[in-house]
Amino acid sequence: AKEWRTENPNEKGNIRDTATIEQLVVLSNLESINAMLIQQEIMQQERLIKLNEIAISQMKSLINTNALGKLK
Repeated sequence: AKEWRTENPNEKGNIRDTATIEQLVVLSNLESINAMLIQQEIMQQERLIKLNEIAISQMKSLINTNALGKLK
């Protein structure tokens, strides 16, 4: 969040206020997955790698299939 605020000083609110529906869905999923990985005692660096791979995969799927088109 701090990095986003630094890079977007003119934006009001927070990163979620300017995110697309696809980004919000992926972010929500990543938060749940991260909690599961923490319970499994996966180290932070490994979690970051896994979460990044999952985020890329989910974004591609959501954008390419227009799966959330009805929600927009």
